[in-house]
Amino acid sequence: MARKVILYTAASLDGKIARLNGTVDWLDALPNPSGTDHRYSELTKRIDTTLMGFKTLEVVLGMKEGFPYGAFENFVFTRQDRPESPFVKFVTSDPAQFVRDLKAKEGKDIWLIGGGEMNSLFLKEDLVDEIQLALVPIVLGPGIPLFPDSTPETSLQLVSSEAFDTGIVLCTYARPKDVASSL
Repeated sequence: MARKVILYTAASLDGKIARLNGTVDWLDALPNPSGTDHRYSELTKRIDTTLMGFKTLEVVLGMKEGFPYGAFENFVFTRQDRPESPFVKFVTSDPAQFVRDLKAKEGKDIWLIGGGEMNSLFLKEDLVDEIQLALVPIVLGPGIPLFPDSTPETSLQLVSSEAFDTGIVLCTYARPKDVASSL
């Protein structure tokens, strides 16, 4: 069975994945008395690879807990050569072709961490198989959108939804062709 690319991300009710400066501090401010992980641990059991853009890597590296994805093979797309890193492999080649080749290799599923430009590119290239979107009960106003305005119209089908005591609703979507083939 082919590997799936899963976009698992959180977004505000107005569709923002980060503030304009790239920070996601609003996610940490959400009360979570029961300590729920919003199905994050289930996702990490399904994957062995992550994908992200360089701006997203900069945000991840600024997290207080350090680099959280050390157990996975991590690829970061960048337009310029970067020095080697112990955590990630930098990719300067065509991102869409790279992901097509990656999906054809043996392995678990692949987590598309983001950001918005990567989300748009891979959706446009029909490389996103599943979207797990955690809708966070906040309106951010100005911010980085989940999908930039240049993203083409794309039909999705709701596979499941789950509400948590944090107020987050996790919605899982798939392309209609992927839903039909999984039945």
